[in-house]
Amino acid sequence: MIKPAKLLVGSNNRGKLREYAELLRGIHFELTTLSGLGITEEVEESGSNLKQNAIRKATAYAKLSGLTTMADDSGLEVDALGGEPGPLSRRYAGDNVSDKERNDYLLAKLRNIPWEKRTARFRAVIAIATPDGKVKTAEGVCEGIIAFDSKGAGGFGYDPIFYLPELDKRMAELSLAEKNKISHRAKAAQKARRILERLAKQ
Repeated sequence: MIKPAKLLVGSNNRGKLREYAELLRGIHFELTTLSGLGITEEVEESGSNLKQNAIRKATAYAKLSGLTTMADDSGLEVDALGGEPGPLSRRYAGDNVSDKERNDYLLAKLRNIPWEKRTARFRAVIAIATPDGKVKTAEGVCEGIIAFDSKGAGGFGYDPIFYLPELDKRMAELSLAEKNKISHRAKAAQKARRILERLAKQ
């Protein structure tokens, strides 16, 4: 039996790595991580949008590792804030802040915004790069509303304040299995699977 090729998941975010381990289960690649390869370099997310950042990370780590590499960038887009924080989601409240501080900062900015105007979406873009420089991308979106407070102990990032009307739950109240059916990352990963399956046959 031929041993599957390695696929590097270019992230140090443990929440993302846990989700991708489930989302890519059964694919004909052996998943490996930056820490597993001893890669400590951080690729700066200096692009003006999620797609640029995902491509920057995937191509840089593919070159460093010599492996086919998958990297993503994801963000929260709040309509009342003109699409912010978008690509700046992780750094919106400043560097080295906790998820709670990030959520509190966003809620404070929306303090006077009524429920019907708190529409938002999570967006994820996955880039898959081969060591020879070829890149494919996949995108997923999950629509919701920014709640007035935090609730739920699951997930990470903005999940506790992201309300899903069709489920009457916050993203952070979902199990990993439930989240992986409806999340922006899950939708992008479904498309990424098809790209990876084609690569595995080459």
